[in-house]
Amino acid sequence: MPKRPDITTVLVIGSGPIVIGQAAEFDYSGTQACRVLRDEGVRVVLVNSNPATIMTDPGFADATYIEPITPEVIEQIIVAEKPDAILPTLGGQTALNAAMALHDQGILAKYDVELIGASFEAILRGEDRQQFKDIVLAAGADVAQSRIATSVEGAREYAAELGYPMVIRPSFTMGGAGSGFAYTEDDLIRMVSDGLQQSPTHEVLLEESILGWKEYELELMRDHADNVVVVCSIENVDPVGVHTGDSITVAPALTLTDREYQHLRDIGIDIIRRVGVDTGGCNIQFAVDPKSGRVIVIEMNPRVSRSSALASKATGFPIAKIAAKLALGYRLDEIPNDITRVTPASFEPTLDYIVVKVPRFAFEKFPVADRTLTTTMKSVGEAMALGRNFSQALNKALRSLEQRGSSFHWARQGEDKDTLLERASTPTDGRIVTVQQALRQGASVDEVYRATGIDPWFVDQIALINEVALAVASAPELTDDVLLLAKEHGLSDAQVGQLRGMDEQAVRELRHEREIRPVFKTVDTCAGEFPAYTPYHYSSYDHSSEVTRSERDKIIILGSGPNRIGQGIEFDYSCVHAAFALRDTGVETIMVNCNPETVSTDYDTSDRLYFEPLTLEDVLEVIHQESQSGTVKGVLVQLGGQTPLGLAQGLTDAGVPILGTSPEAIDRAEERGAFAAILDAAGLQAPKNGTAHTREGALEVADDIGYPVLVRPSFVLGGRAMEIIYDPDNMSDYFDRIGEFAIVSESAPLLVDRFLDDAIEIDVDALYDGHRLYIGGVMEHIEEAGIHSGDSACTLPPVTLGRDIIDQVRAATRKLAEGIGVHGLINVQFAIAAGVLYVLEANPRASRTVPFVSKALGIPLARAAALVMNGATVDQLVSDGVLPETDGSQVPAWHPVSVKEAVLPFKRFRTPEGHIVDSILGPEMRSTGEVMGIDRTFPLAFAKSQDAAYGGLPRSGTVFVSVADRDKRGAILPVARLRELGYDIWATEGTAEVLSRYGVSARVVAKHTDVRGDDEASIVDLIADGQVDIIINTPRGRSARADGYEIRTATVAADKALFTTIGQLGAAVVSLEERPEVPHVKSLQAYQADRDAQPNG
Repeated sequence: MPKRPDITTVLVIGSGPIVIGQAAEFDYSGTQACRVLRDEGVRVVLVNSNPATIMTDPGFADATYIEPITPEVIEQIIVAEKPDAILPTLGGQTALNAAMALHDQGILAKYDVELIGASFEAILRGEDRQQFKDIVLAAGADVAQSRIATSVEGAREYAAELGYPMVIRPSFTMGGAGSGFAYTEDDLIRMVSDGLQQSPTHEVLLEESILGWKEYELELMRDHADNVVVVCSIENVDPVGVHTGDSITVAPALTLTDREYQHLRDIGIDIIRRVGVDTGGCNIQFAVDPKSGRVIVIEMNPRVSRSSALASKATGFPIAKIAAKLALGYRLDEIPNDITRVTPASFEPTLDYIVVKVPRFAFEKFPVADRTLTTTMKSVGEAMALGRNFSQALNKALRSLEQRGSSFHWARQGEDKDTLLERASTPTDGRIVTVQQALRQGASVDEVYRATGIDPWFVDQIALINEVALAVASAPELTDDVLLLAKEHGLSDAQVGQLRGMDEQAVRELRHEREIRPVFKTVDTCAGEFPAYTPYHYSSYDHSSEVTRSERDKIIILGSGPNRIGQGIEFDYSCVHAAFALRDTGVETIMVNCNPETVSTDYDTSDRLYFEPLTLEDVLEVIHQESQSGTVKGVLVQLGGQTPLGLAQGLTDAGVPILGTSPEAIDRAEERGAFAAILDAAGLQAPKNGTAHTREGALEVADDIGYPVLVRPSFVLGGRAMEIIYDPDNMSDYFDRIGEFAIVSESAPLLVDRFLDDAIEIDVDALYDGHRLYIGGVMEHIEEAGIHSGDSACTLPPVTLGRDIIDQVRAATRKLAEGIGVHGLINVQFAIAAGVLYVLEANPRASRTVPFVSKALGIPLARAAALVMNGATVDQLVSDGVLPETDGSQVPAWHPVSVKEAVLPFKRFRTPEGHIVDSILGPEMRSTGEVMGIDRTFPLAFAKSQDAAYGGLPRSGTVFVSVADRDKRGAILPVARLRELGYDIWATEGTAEVLSRYGVSARVVAKHTDVRGDDEASIVDLIADGQVDIIINTPRGRSARADGYEIRTATVAADKALFTTIGQLGAAVVSLEERPEVPHVKSLQAYQADRDAQPNG
């Protein structure tokens, strides 16, 4: 059946901010869907609160609403845009839950809007635990014994039947939020209480334990004519007990017999039919008992899932694109395969290579968090690699993580076999390397299997890598055969160098001398049965290359690698814009990246895609391949964050031209002495500072500067290991804490700055072409100085900065761009303290705020930057209409205000004792994503940002206040206003005393540590009991980590509004008064029309 003629406008619901369990995979899916729908002539309306994704750029939809994803907001968008249908299956659990709420509240029926992609009934059958269990049994498959609990008491009764350990799974959550294994009644009570709160339907499933079973996934698609395809099978290397997002996974499944695979396939097809997914995709997870072969179905996602992006990139089969076409009424056999152009989408993909995905964790950001992996997802990103065999793909994937200690190594091992096996028995982020080391120390494959539950086939493959390493190390000389053996199994030049006692560069030179280089194969969906027309490549040490020659001028764009805290999809956004902008100028664009979640690794984003690790070795091989034909004009390293910047010098040394800002200029901004000279020459001030390479040196510098000081290592992103230090003891502790990461050395000094208390921080994104400076935007942080810019809320345009300050900022930014030698983007952070403008740091690259600036002011900064780095001038871009005539330093009074707010993952991380980690903000970045509010005024925009980030403030209830002495004066007015608005005020004794002197009465409640009577509850008890709605708790200087910890963790656990800075509190209180009953919504396109209608455009 061709496209349905009755669907002319579709509302696509996005996935909101990047959070653990729901990351960039859904932006990739949603972006694909928007492009497909528009190609089909459908008018696309999009709602998504996330400014960081390219999906919310105005070019991808006809009407783009960056608004909170709530039923109230979506209703107003329906009123304004009158869509025929809503597509909720490409925006993760957020979109699915929003669609369910629209149905339950009667909004879909009220406006006669249809759900496409999956019906309400199908969603319910797939998501509701009991209904899905009944379907699985009806399909002749098995499920784990289970009970559904709606209370803690009920759960305790069921536990007596099921026995411990048991699995706890809340309904309708994402990334396994709130799930895990309960081993004791205490675990059960804590996890069920938490799970009931996290589940929108307030129910949890209690299941018999299948810990240690093998886990598989199938990605399926079905159309309305009942055609079904299995797109991909995926196998977890870790057994059941580790969330699939945290496990190393392989595609296709490698340890199933054909009979076992066909059995899973039959079950999967039967289930998708019974659930009723008939216009889209779904993901089904299975567990297989390795002893008996018993198969049980774990769960199903009746939507495009996290694994769908991996399956799409692994096979070249664009699941989201095809799902969007199926939703419009097409059949699978009517949709052509982009890659072969002759086979339809009803042909199941076939792989003649192995794909390995490895998760990227951020435990270094949460040092006290338990690193044990469970069914609650904790990873923040992932890398993927393709190879001709498992060992090659695994080694490539591990080095793609860019984390110290993540790859296999053969250094001296201090631990014995038994110690390593004991450590490997607990799943953690580094377990695969522990397994490799245990095998090195003499453990057998069977011993490792018994300790870990990892299938013996995978363990044997790791043992094979060790055997290859031994052969390389013990060979009398490094012959061609020995080098080829190492490379066929994925060993890097650095690993070969370690085994042979050679420098990495020496290995590379020897390899090139002997012309031992990789060839590049093509991902073609059909194992070579039909020709492939899509240039999507991976490296292998094989015989023939499949890259088509091209005589065009080429620019190579280096992506940002796996998502991590501090380097997320904001950088992918800039890379994608560069690919689009340069392609429009006639240049051939080549993308190199290893992140399966992102738009940059879609096969039609650039002219050619290489799915390769972002290491110097791998990137140089891609450049060599491309230089065989045409002209490589240069490489862009400015857009992908710290990862490509770190390669700039190595590429320059290898004779590769770097476009835009030179590596020497990048070093001038990073190296403290050179940067100080630039500041002196420009007459600019920085806080008093120094550098140190050792603990003793740091103590000496801090003593000279005076405490408190801000310390940070060189060449890091996301404020890695950045802290405010209050005294010498604190400084010594700091060196103990960062010791294992080895990020301070002779070549990477520690930077020590005087900390500016009570300063206002300002962020500037600008473009400089060597002659003209063009300001993208001047952002004012809402929190006081000391909070990382990635975690701080900020406003654009600034709301309290005068024209004189903005003029100073503009002049200072120009001097810095000139002094550093910037040619492209620059981000500068300033602070104003006591009326003096200080320069905190300058980064000559794309920043994480580039997408926010672009959407807030309608300035395509990333696109312009790519063109400037390719030789265009700012004047040309203004005259061509690429950039507005007036830059972002001059925002008229009528212009809407945008507020960016961070989304934090504290709830995902618990200490080994089960307590949530402290939620205090500081100079090291901890947020995983961000949202944006845009409206006529700052209070309205701020209110929207809070609604989008965590649901917003309740309009009534109880407010608890406990603030540090230095914050008491600032807290009085906001708290007094809350009292006037009708909130009940509770406070600790000291804070209540100060409030009473200002006429604000407050009920005194006991601290957690106060001595109190038997029946007197502490504030922690009251928060846990749901009696407090808003918590204001600012840390007390040097004891910030200890003081208030219980209050903040109880607040995060109870999912209540928490303010840890007075700046944010003040903004929130103002927004409360302005918040309308019916939300005001307006698309980015409508805001742009307002700009265009102004006399200066």
